[in-house]
Amino acid sequence: MSSSSGTSSCACPLPRPSFHSPLFRPNRAALLRVFVPSPDGTWLSDVSVEECEAELRRSATGAVKLLRAGDVVWDIALGDEGNIGRMVWDGGYLVDLDYRYSRLGELSPYFHSLAFPPSYFHRVIRIGASAGHNPQANPIVYVDVSPWGPEIARNLQLLQERGKAETPHGALHDVVLWVHRSSFKIHPPALTDHARVHSHLREHFPHLVPRSERRAIPNLPGFFIDPNWYGTVVVEVEGTQEGLSDLQDRCGPGVFPPRPEAITGIVKGVDRRRIWRVIREKSRPGEIWLRVVREKERVTW
Repeated sequence: MSSSSGTSSCACPLPRPSFHSPLFRPNRAALLRVFVPSPDGTWLSDVSVEECEAELRRSATGAVKLLRAGDVVWDIALGDEGNIGRMVWDGGYLVDLDYRYSRLGELSPYFHSLAFPPSYFHRVIRIGASAGHNPQANPIVYVDVSPWGPEIARNLQLLQERGKAETPHGALHDVVLWVHRSSFKIHPPALTDHARVHSHLREHFPHLVPRSERRAIPNLPGFFIDPNWYGTVVVEVEGTQEGLSDLQDRCGPGVFPPRPEAITGIVKGVDRRRIWRVIREKSRPGEIWLRVVREKERVTW
């Protein structure tokens, strides 16, 4: 359509890209391989990690120039058991996995999960199942929900549902459980005319949406929420007083009335208040379910 000024504009969306490759999956972390024998066995020492970084920098293809924050690097010299030899690139260095809540290793709390799609590391970082705490092998994510604390407080409910419980002998049986559950919404930023023209990117290729059209992560300058998080986020914790107190702590100061500090089992520290597991069996596009990770789930070595 021509305008009076002689310029032309079109509100029609551009053709959808038809490129498909078995080597690249949108909204998934890339997995790169290096071969660096470690004199320390299967556990990577600081020296071994630095050698892996050096290998990336001196590779013939200049791989380090193509790495993005969140890409996973695997030292295949250590074998293929669990997540042995797997590290995550933070934009400048390799970061080891975190082993506090999983013997296989999970994403490090150094990363902000809202900046990545909820399923970004699925099958790239392997998740170990635990009959007692994580029977569905749900991954850990790190999300600070305090900016949405008042909304969580308004929507908080105590509900009853069916679930699984572990007997002293390790068997699972059906039980009726109480859960504290709430929700909050992550709204996308207002669309500009330019963003509306490229709206098909948001639907089919959200990882290509430029930062200028994403919502910033609250209290983290320079970090932006991945569009796959837009929508409703449901949060829940076991229906005990300890579980409720844990969830209230995560909502930030002043959201709930102060309480005595005698309650045990509450996750202490700012970083630990960010630890959740994605409930994959309940999550779907536009609605992500998160469960509080309690201190009692910490692995004992």
